[in-house]
Amino acid sequence: MRTIIRHIDESIGSRYPKGEVAAFTRIIATELLGIKQMTFYLKDPVILTPEQNLLLDDALKRLNRNEPIQYILGYSDFCGLRFKVTPATLIPRPETSELVEWIAQESNGKERILDIGTGSGCIAVSLASKFPGSKVSAWDISSEALEIARGNNRSNGTSVEFAQVDILSHTLSGEKFDIIVSNPPYIKDNEKSTMESNVLDWEPHTALFVPDNDPLLFYRTIAEKGLQMLEPGGKLYFEINRAHGNGTSDMLASLGYTNIELRKDFASNDRMIRAALP
Repeated sequence: MRTIIRHIDESIGSRYPKGEVAAFTRIIATELLGIKQMTFYLKDPVILTPEQNLLLDDALKRLNRNEPIQYILGYSDFCGLRFKVTPATLIPRPETSELVEWIAQESNGKERILDIGTGSGCIAVSLASKFPGSKVSAWDISSEALEIARGNNRSNGTSVEFAQVDILSHTLSGEKFDIIVSNPPYIKDNEKSTMESNVLDWEPHTALFVPDNDPLLFYRTIAEKGLQMLEPGGKLYFEINRAHGNGTSDMLASLGYTNIELRKDFASNDRMIRAALP
């Protein structure tokens, strides 16, 4: 095991911080190569099979191209569930799980819920798993993302209904929901220079970026359509750009939403917001 650990460190140690290398080493050993955790932590001798050597070499090459470890594994864990992820979907973030938990705290378990911009389906499937008595729907513009989301729905035993919808051009047809949740694109184009290459070069840009001159484009569109799509007393939940918490709150208030609350994530950044239709 010590030889494998040294090989990984020599291969990627100059590219990543020490803590990340240690985390990648554990993940590669225990999850990708299937080495038992006790063997890994005790650093007992291990002889890799030819197949394991190929997996290891491939993973190290991909890490050296800054590919996210979740894409290398092919999955990401979120809210206690496992989700397949590919470059067609965003990688679920811990901040998003906080949004799911907020909804769960305020849910009665029997609502009609819509997730707009579902990606891997992590929000919709997690809520459907927590509340099997709710009717959960999920929309996305990407057919590739929807294929992944449908697979995650099946593998997690939930019953989310999916549809390919571009919310910016969607014509309402009488749909009604008690909760609308969205983690839409919210990074401005001019913020690209501050982003890590493992995000910028690999994750889908259509799920990340909005024009610099209209950073609230998706929030405003969803909120405006939510005036007709939500039942009285229905709620909107958004994950937001930390730089636009107050602006999002003001926009929602100007449309007539009430009970608006802005919350910080575990890193103390403005990250999520809830508003209710009177």
